[in-house]
Order: sequence, then C-alpha cells, then structure tokens
Amino acid sequence: MARERKIRVMVAKPGLDGHDRGARIIARAYRDAGFEVVYTGLHQTPEEIVEAAIQEDVDMIGLSSLAGAHRYLFPRVVELLREKGADDIVVCGGGIIPDEDIPKLKEAGIKEVFTPGSSLEEIVDWVKENVKPRER
Repeated sequence: MARERKIRVMVAKPGLDGHDRGARIIARAYRDAGFEVVYTGLHQTPEEIVEAAIQEDVDMIGLSSLAGAHRYLFPRVVELLREKGADDIVVCGGGIIPDEDIPKLKEAGIKEVFTPGSSLEEIVDWVKENVKPRER
C-alpha cells in the first residue's frame, strides 16, 4: 500500500521586509506538524518565490509580510503561478495585514490570511483541512 505524500509547504518573505522571526516560528510549527518545509529566506521577489515553489514541488506557499507591500506582492505571486500553469499551489498570507485589505487579497486568490493573534494550532489546522498534496 502506497503511503500518502506529506504536504510540502514553502514559507516565503517577499519584498524588503527584514523581519523573519514569525516566518521561522510558522516554519517550525509546520515541520512539527509533519509537513515538509522549504524556507526561502528574506528579500525574495515574487518571481523568485514562484520559481522556487515550482522547483521544490510545493503544495502551498505561505507568504509573510510586515512591511505593507502585501497588496502588491501577494497577488503578484498568485498571478505568476497562474502564468506558469501552477495555480493549483495554494497561497496563504500572514503578517501585519489591515482587516480592510483581507477581502481584496482573497479576491486576488489568496486562500486565507492570518494576522497577529492567530494561533499556531489554528494555522496548522487550516493547512491540514485545506491543502492536499498536488497531483504529480
């Protein structure tokens, strides 16, 4: 009997945001939950994130932004995935996101947005319920 593949998650920090403590904590929580985790590091462009996501064959990209550029950077990742035929990769976001921006991000294809106060358990549970290994 074949074993189901683990969910592969990429944690990415787009743009000039230099704060990654939260992203590292989330990455560790994903790892502890049994997911395979790829962390891209700081200062990634949307193009670099999408290229890495495709190369790493991830099921989900978790974007983190504290610098206020989420309204451009997050939708740009979704747009590039679509252009590359990889729009089955789930994209969620987190960080300092004003409540009024969340509906706009979801309209742009971001599946969920987690803001300060979201528990690690809540975030991990959302992934378990909403992300499945992609078809190869």
